[in-house]
Amino acid sequence: MNAMQEAIVIGGGVIGLTSAWWLLDAGYSVTLLERDAVGMAASYRNGGQLSYRYVAPLADAGVPLKALQWLFQEHGPLRFKPELDLRQWRWLARFLANCNGAANARTTATLLELGELSRRAMGELGSVVPPLAFGWRDAGKMVVYRSPSAFAAAVARPDADDSRQVLSSAECVAMEPALAAAQPLLAGGIFNQGEAVADCYAFCAALSQQLAAHPRFKGTVRADVHRIVSDGAARIKGLDTSAGPLAADHYVLAAGIDSRDLAAAIGLYLPLYPLKGYSLTAPIRAGDCAPAVSITDFERKVLYARIGDSLRVAAMVDMVGADTTLDPRRVASLTRQVRQTMPQAADYDHMTAWAGLRPATPDSAPIIGATPYRNLWLNVGQGPLGFTFACGSAKLLAGAMRGAPPPFDWRGLALR
Repeated sequence: MNAMQEAIVIGGGVIGLTSAWWLLDAGYSVTLLERDAVGMAASYRNGGQLSYRYVAPLADAGVPLKALQWLFQEHGPLRFKPELDLRQWRWLARFLANCNGAANARTTATLLELGELSRRAMGELGSVVPPLAFGWRDAGKMVVYRSPSAFAAAVARPDADDSRQVLSSAECVAMEPALAAAQPLLAGGIFNQGEAVADCYAFCAALSQQLAAHPRFKGTVRADVHRIVSDGAARIKGLDTSAGPLAADHYVLAAGIDSRDLAAAIGLYLPLYPLKGYSLTAPIRAGDCAPAVSITDFERKVLYARIGDSLRVAAMVDMVGADTTLDPRRVASLTRQVRQTMPQAADYDHMTAWAGLRPATPDSAPIIGATPYRNLWLNVGQGPLGFTFACGSAKLLAGAMRGAPPPFDWRGLALR
């Protein structure tokens, strides 16, 4: 890149904000475009886990049968509502095509590389956004198993760097006393150092402040994008927004699930579907036995993370379209599970609930990089691992835009 070029990043969540930062670092001048305040959509109250090594795709052999079983469980992690929308069925068909061991292994290998890049990139930000500003904590991660067969299968799975600790149910409680009430239900657990927890919204707010202070940052425009305007060939001419027309040399689409419709209007199909997830946030009082370790309840697909003075619990995959309303039945179900598993962890009487849409691809691999339009770039589809993958995805994107050699074989992340 010779003369300084301008980029507009569409989307002010954790993916858009990190994209803006790494583009500034790469020498671009940057404008951020967001309809609301930054970090208020899928980034607002997500699970808070930074799970760089636990990146297994949702699609795997045996998952379709498990999904059918979950649909008939009162507290099952999955809900499905058929839509009269071809995009839902097209996504499901591609998801099922990826439900095999070979596809899962290929995608997992790529996501592990992206996770490691993201871990290093988050570390690079430490001098710019102090970890204390967003509650970052190297908590380590424990995955607990209720089923002896699921636990045995997890233990038998090869460990890339032999760093995990395999724990009995008693050892799980010794390491994390918050699990004491659940011990009779646990077959065991696996613990890994190096996994962290943090407040994604606080990270977005802190990074937004640093962006505003950067000399090449041209500001945040609060507006809706009505459409992306192409020249009818292979170039984007500008954006039609509620704040008027905007133009730049390059455009980065990082608008979560909204990216799907914006891309479709210019003939690009993005295989994204909004997986609705729920979170609960409860204050931790003096005397509560809140977990210090980040915990995942494997069978129930429930995540627990202590973020500052609050317990964050995240769970569930609802395939119900672009609906962010709180389903009281789902909230009540999750609340019951949390009270049963960790009854003394927090003040559940003052708990608040939230739901957000996680833009997921059928194979769980995000879509990063070039499009058929030579000045339109993508950073979408991180699904439930948006916070985990944000910094690595942004670094990959900035490198691709300036033509730098990729740090690993990331062809699996390209638009196909």
